[in-house]
Amino acid sequence: MVLLASCSGVGSSAHGQRRSNRSTSSSTGAGHVATTTSRGPTSTTSTTTTTVAIPSHLPAPRPLTPFGALSASGQGVWTPAGRRVQGLNAVYETTLVPAGGAQRAGIAWMDTRLLSARLYSGSISPGGGPYRFTAPVLPRQSASLVAAFNGGSQMGVAGGGYYTEGRLIDPLVAGAASLVIYSDGSVAVGAWGSDVAMTPNVVAVRQNLVPLVADGRPTAQAASADWQSWGATCGATSCLPTVPGIEHQWRSGVGVTADGALVYVTGSALDPLQLAQLLVQAGVVRGMQLDINPFWTVLVTYDPPTPGGKAAPSNGSKLLGATEQGPATFFDPLWARDFVTMSARSASTG
Repeated sequence: MVLLASCSGVGSSAHGQRRSNRSTSSSTGAGHVATTTSRGPTSTTSTTTTTVAIPSHLPAPRPLTPFGALSASGQGVWTPAGRRVQGLNAVYETTLVPAGGAQRAGIAWMDTRLLSARLYSGSISPGGGPYRFTAPVLPRQSASLVAAFNGGSQMGVAGGGYYTEGRLIDPLVAGAASLVIYSDGSVAVGAWGSDVAMTPNVVAVRQNLVPLVADGRPTAQAASADWQSWGATCGATSCLPTVPGIEHQWRSGVGVTADGALVYVTGSALDPLQLAQLLVQAGVVRGMQLDINPFWTVLVTYDPPTPGGKAAPSNGSKLLGATEQGPATFFDPLWARDFVTMSARSASTG
């Protein structure tokens, strides 16, 4: 693992309602609360009934347009994945062959109104523990776990900082691509200091290199011929430092859409521009690269056989079958890298 580490580079809301002569309602981002006041023409008393609905959710993603003129079967068609949250699908997955590529990349879309994010930290990345949230995912958290995916490169080559559990592990860098998690479990992605910044409700910041997608387009650096600036890659058959790295290698990235969905992408033969283009094709307006190389990229969804059951390796499924890591990774106490979990929100908390 140490050897490999050295190679690593940097839809509508459902709600109840009572009809009456007069009604008022108010809505929040987490859900909808309807308050109805009924008053008869000669009545001297009034009755107020309040019904609280489940949290609002995002519309399911629309099918994606393949890059090539001829699309392979199932390309761009979303399939629900992972456990349902309050009767709704919270994660959808699909695959696309990148522009100029030949192998499919996996894409996962996650509803951040139904899911709550959390950053788990490791002894290798970022180091500097111990941490409250670290591998393995414990039974209490596994009862609501829906999905988990890899974090970024080791901090020495990440070109940014790391903040979690009230501690600044590595200094945060202005302009660095940042995944930010807030106290309510919501998540944002953007350039530090312009798109996102430190506020009292920030609980975690994971920076990695510079933005890959900005304003819904690949950044100039994503399109640059200098692909080595996005991290040192393994060779075609080996990660030995004596083997020259290749441009089209395992890469992963994450970003947010205009309506707040979180999108994750990974593929086995991607250059930085192709990764950016896949994120944009899935609707991402701000995105970043995460970890790269064969041993590190993975997204898993969990679907226990019973409602409220515990996520476990036995009920996990990989976004792409070819990733070396899998459903057991996040339950392995020896897993020393950072990762992000997406867990079901409850109807009461939103």
